[in-house]
Amino acid sequence: MSVGIPIRPLWPEPSTLPLDDAALTALYGRADRPRLRVNFVASLDGAVTLDGYSAGLSGEPDKRVFGLLRMLCDALVVAAGTLRHEGYRAVRLDPRRRAWRREHGLAEYPTLVVVSGSLDLDPTQAAFADAPVRPIVLTHAGAEPPPGLTDVADVLRCGTDRVDLTAGLAELHRRGLAQLLCEGGPQLFGALTAADLVDELCLTVAPLLAGPGPGRITAGDAAPPRQLPLRHVLAADDGVLMLRHARG
Repeated sequence: MSVGIPIRPLWPEPSTLPLDDAALTALYGRADRPRLRVNFVASLDGAVTLDGYSAGLSGEPDKRVFGLLRMLCDALVVAAGTLRHEGYRAVRLDPRRRAWRREHGLAEYPTLVVVSGSLDLDPTQAAFADAPVRPIVLTHAGAEPPPGLTDVADVLRCGTDRVDLTAGLAELHRRGLAQLLCEGGPQLFGALTAADLVDELCLTVAPLLAGPGPGRITAGDAAPPRQLPLRHVLAADDGVLMLRHARG
């Protein structure tokens, strides 16, 4: 897709004028209290991947909002499986977005937080080895880190035999990481939902049918349904819809 595809507001205040980055930043914003925001892209029929990867569903408008959400957060939370499968690199921002963070009293880069029950992690992966800010790994008391992991990341143990996400997020808040952005994967999203920790979902809907096979954006054990009211709908000129649902 070409760069510069316009994004326009559809609801609650429709407009034919495209949104610039300042307007998009104001729409998504930062909260005045701790918040966990989840960001996903899915096909019309609910697939979370295309040909095995989420990148196949994401076009220029989605990547634009994706970058803005990273700019706005204090920490980027991701499951170890997603980190490995999607080949995460170091979390870096361009000079313009780093300047925005400095102007708003934030660290130049968000902190990468990896959730892992097994600690099956490669310390030489660029997400760790090339990180501009020392990453954090949330795990539990029974997990043994591989050689070299504690050289490149802080390992926080929350829980006895599985990761206690409630305790883990509380520890991140204690460290000043209040605005959290989770990029998946589905198992982590399901666990966060079950623990009633999700405050917001930003969902990009790609205008295509992926067909049977790929999983949904959430997975794991059954949990009670959670109400998450719609806050805005944006539409890109390539047919992509961007939905933002959030608690009051």
